[in-house]
Amino acid sequence: MIKEVILNRKIVWNLAKDDLKKRFAGSVFGIFWAFVPPIITTLLYWFVFEKGLHASASNLRTGVTVPFVLHLMAGLVPWFFFQEAWGSGTNVLLEYSYLVKKVVFKIEVLPVVKMMSALFTHLFFVVFMIILYACMGYYPDWYTLQVVYYSFALFCFTVAITYFTSAIVVFLRDVSQLVGIAMQIGVWVTPIMWTIEGMSNIPAWAVTILRMNPLYYIVYGYRDSMINKIGFWEHPYLTAWYWGLTIVMYLIGTHVFKKLKMHFADVL
Repeated sequence: MIKEVILNRKIVWNLAKDDLKKRFAGSVFGIFWAFVPPIITTLLYWFVFEKGLHASASNLRTGVTVPFVLHLMAGLVPWFFFQEAWGSGTNVLLEYSYLVKKVVFKIEVLPVVKMMSALFTHLFFVVFMIILYACMGYYPDWYTLQVVYYSFALFCFTVAITYFTSAIVVFLRDVSQLVGIAMQIGVWVTPIMWTIEGMSNIPAWAVTILRMNPLYYIVYGYRDSMINKIGFWEHPYLTAWYWGLTIVMYLIGTHVFKKLKMHFADVL
């Protein structure tokens, strides 16, 4: 799978650009609409939690206190990418069915196309987040470069699970709905609007389960990079768990994809 993506990198790049343009073709503001929903969502969460519930600051595990909007941004930026990439990537074979039916086309690259398309807007929000932090006195340093590592880690995990769901949804369209439900639940079980340290009333086993969520590693990684100034190497067990899970999911996802791809054209 990786070899096919590398060999067809120009096709992936061009399809990703076309995919982004196609989503907003015919609209007056065009690609501008790619940034509107995430910005509105961020403002809505910020207003509800900080202004409505008076969650004006967050005490992180290092004891550092930051404005809630910064705490929120570090969680929402990676989540927006995951939400868009996994959701659209799951349906990529259905959307590009005309390419799937072409014998000469390497359909293995299609899930990566959606990842690259989502990456364009993700890079914008990463830059926006860094500027926002700088405006509020949290200037970028060497630890900020870890955002690149955590974005890459998130990219790899999303690709891994997308290969699996994009293959299954061809035969079971209900998978699209299940992915949507999973993301509705995931945004709340992932510590985006809250912190595990602030949940002292839940049992230790529940904390362990919450920490096993792969998005926990990413969200806290963004906060470690932007706020806590902690290197990813300082969490060896969590890092090993994340990459171990990613590799297992990739092996399962690509195996299922390759086993089923000979039947894609017949079903579509």
